[in-house]
Amino acid sequence: MSRATAFLNRVLLLLALATILGGWQSQTSPQSVLPAATSTSISAIQPPSSAYRFPAGQTFAYSVDWRLFTAGTTAVRFDTINEQQRVTANADSIGAVALLYHVHDHIESSFDPKNNCTLSLTKHTEEGFRRVETSVRYDYDRRKSVLDEKNLRANNEKHEENDIPGCVTDVISAVYYVASQPLTVGQKLLFPVNDGGKTAEVQVDVEGREQIKAPYGTFKTVRVSAQALSGPQKGKGKIWMWYSDDDRRIPVQMRAKMFWGTLIFHLTRVSNQAAARAALATR
Repeated sequence: MSRATAFLNRVLLLLALATILGGWQSQTSPQSVLPAATSTSISAIQPPSSAYRFPAGQTFAYSVDWRLFTAGTTAVRFDTINEQQRVTANADSIGAVALLYHVHDHIESSFDPKNNCTLSLTKHTEEGFRRVETSVRYDYDRRKSVLDEKNLRANNEKHEENDIPGCVTDVISAVYYVASQPLTVGQKLLFPVNDGGKTAEVQVDVEGREQIKAPYGTFKTVRVSAQALSGPQKGKGKIWMWYSDDDRRIPVQMRAKMFWGTLIFHLTRVSNQAAARAALATR
């Protein structure tokens, strides 16, 4: 149970597109697939579309259903700092899962909104007795990711450098990188993902449109699937995500079938911090 629960909460944290694929089994894509349109055959990070705006000042909260109960919660916040976008995510196990296996994870990613290239990544990991601090910086001049990691419980450290192409995204910003693209039905996106280890190639397929009812509301959505084409996760599974079918591209729902069950992520709340500050200023 503890191994499955740890994996569950890693999914909660990352809302992942890449590194968590290894634990998932393949499944048939939900509902019908619409006719193909266009594809991108070169693996590369593309700039955001002109219509897209990153959700600066907003926080997105999610619950995750596992079997017949809610297993955890996660919140993702966007901030604009010195012309960079910063994504902050927190994940916690709750209820029976928390009693079996404590998880409290925190991750921050900064990227350049002009080109979607990740600039830095930090993680604080609490999973069971494990306590790890991780930082990754991306040296594009040398085309290296530079990882420094400290195991607080074992009191040891690791330094590692790995090759990267001229621009990569990371496991948390990748969700919003996909959101920033046009997402034409039938389109394929190929792009590199790196979180300090070996770079993985990820393929996203834009499958179709459907209406989704979440706790936060009912949305017209665009459904995409993602899978790793290289690395240890290659060919081991897929995830499906539903983005709101508008210029906001809010991640509304995610579904994954794993070897020990199915996870469904539901959007429960959206908080607009910028609007709240503006309202307070007018009082």
